[in-house]
Amino acid sequence: MLAYRYALFGVNLIFSLALIPTSTVAAEKAAEPESLPSLLTFTPYEVEWKGRPRDPAVAPDGMVWFCGQAGNYIARLNPDTGRMKQFSVPEGSHPHNLIVDSDGFVWYAGNQNGHIGRMDPETGDIKQYPMPEAIRDPHTLVFDKNENIWFTAQHSNAIGHLNTETGEVRYVKATEPRSRPYGIKMDSNDQPWVVLVGTNKLATVNKDDFSLEEISIPREDARPRRLEITSDDSIWYVDFRDGYLGQYIPDSDSFNEWLTPDGEGSQPYGTALDSEGRLWIGLTGPYPNVMVGFDTDSEEFISRTVVKSGGSVRHMYFDPEEKVFWFGVDTGFIVRAKPQ
Repeated sequence: MLAYRYALFGVNLIFSLALIPTSTVAAEKAAEPESLPSLLTFTPYEVEWKGRPRDPAVAPDGMVWFCGQAGNYIARLNPDTGRMKQFSVPEGSHPHNLIVDSDGFVWYAGNQNGHIGRMDPETGDIKQYPMPEAIRDPHTLVFDKNENIWFTAQHSNAIGHLNTETGEVRYVKATEPRSRPYGIKMDSNDQPWVVLVGTNKLATVNKDDFSLEEISIPREDARPRRLEITSDDSIWYVDFRDGYLGQYIPDSDSFNEWLTPDGEGSQPYGTALDSEGRLWIGLTGPYPNVMVGFDTDSEEFISRTVVKSGGSVRHMYFDPEEKVFWFGVDTGFIVRAKPQ
């Protein structure tokens, strides 16, 4: 396992940062992937409609909602009984991601017809929030503390904000064409952080003046795809191209990186951060996919489990009430993962 540490000059971040690695530290050689213990138990739920089930989220009542992106539907799973119910969405929506608010309303990204929808979980009725002309593909959604929505729009090259009370949409474009804003999370200051998978950059938007900052990962080949934020506001990202897990520490403008146990071709994608500070990462290079665990305190990989239901693990959700996380796989399953 290789670990790299970088420190940055304290310069203006608005467009890019001058990055100079001050040191390169090689950690102890990693154990063979197969020697890592499995600390996960999977419970798969087969989805009869297939259609690329993905991006599950748990509602206040314990029901699990997920998108059928290719099938153009949203569905609800009762994890106790395994029963599922399908809900229609507007033609051509192809929902990519969903989140559930504190009242149980389901908000989804209409990825192919330019809207964010709010679904009533009882009736299935949908209110559409149309996007500005410049945003055609809302991608991944996240609530802020007021349950307004920050979102990415990958091919529109934008990071946006929806006021869920007024319907107002604001957005800012990435500085480089085809930056592809992708995964998004909120830090403890209620500020969004985004990975730009078309570049080697992270980005954040000032919630007050809507100014954009972009931070370059020292390796130019890096292509970050998803991220998590720990309680110390460290930004943890996965590099899909080269197989690294990375940490950016805003306070010190520094980076740490660890090669995943399955190496440069592992293609880390979906991520979840549990209540014990462990990162769970879906590796989509191997097939069936592999789930690895990383302890952010000890800074080491601690677990490796084969996802026997297949792949690809695109997006994951941690349920703090049950202390489990959920993900979908393209083979037609929603999966519950219980860490030890």
